[in-house]
Amino acid sequence: MPTLARDLAQRLFSNPWLLLSLTCLFWAGNVVAARSAIGHISPITLVTGRWALTCGILFFTSRRAFVADLPLLKPHWPRIVVGAVAGFTIYHSLYYVSAHYTSGVNLSILQGVTPVFVFFGAFLLWRTPVTAWQAIGCALTIVGILVIGARGDLWALLDIAFNIGDLGILFASVCYAVYSLTLRNRPKASSFGYFFALGLVAVVMSLPVLAWEVSRGVTFWPTLQGWIVLLYVAICPTLLAQVFYIRSVEIVGPGRATLFYNMTPALGALMAAVFLREPLAAYHLVALVLVIGGVTLAEKLGRG
Repeated sequence: MPTLARDLAQRLFSNPWLLLSLTCLFWAGNVVAARSAIGHISPITLVTGRWALTCGILFFTSRRAFVADLPLLKPHWPRIVVGAVAGFTIYHSLYYVSAHYTSGVNLSILQGVTPVFVFFGAFLLWRTPVTAWQAIGCALTIVGILVIGARGDLWALLDIAFNIGDLGILFASVCYAVYSLTLRNRPKASSFGYFFALGLVAVVMSLPVLAWEVSRGVTFWPTLQGWIVLLYVAICPTLLAQVFYIRSVEIVGPGRATLFYNMTPALGALMAAVFLREPLAAYHLVALVLVIGGVTLAEKLGRG
């Protein structure tokens, strides 16, 4: 049985597209979790709790990998700190706060701009070329996102107004793009060892933000539903999805991995409709086809 589990794990960690599919599914579920957390656990308590719980799990499962990887991690601590603060502490704080001010569908849609920021950042930093098919595929995914944002009426784009929650998610997407770019040429440490280092920084850097939330008097003890949400986000979107994403970027690079991430907005919108009973129309399905079609086109034809 241990041999079978080891073989399955090896196959999983050698297949970046399966890893990315599971990652997108877990991240889409985070939309439901973020909206379900409202009134049951305060936003920064959720951020600090998820990373504290994740690090606790990693301590028992991956501390040996972390200790063994320390010589490889030591020269890269500035990169690790920037990535953890931008992609974990700031991103998740903005994400859960913004969930109080915008819908789950919008929460899903607006984070879909992340690949655009990644491509732009990769070009500025390393002059990474973008093939014509990749550009077309990315454009299709963005059109899919706009279709959802305009509710099927592209003329409505002229009248779009972003509330504070929408703007928070847009800035959070920039932060996650920064994190994605830090994964390029990361230290040759194991995925679990590297993620443990990121998690430790994330939980430490979330403490000042938690102190700010406490000082405002909006922190409260989680309800039963709050604990369930915390357990889910710590295990699925945090622990499993992040390790899968790190491994995928290691295999295929940040640009291709983050373009695949565009499936998350469509899946998140569908989950918001099913679990949160938010409106779902035919244009959501059109957008889903555009997003997945754009990802497939960029991956199959854009490898140049």
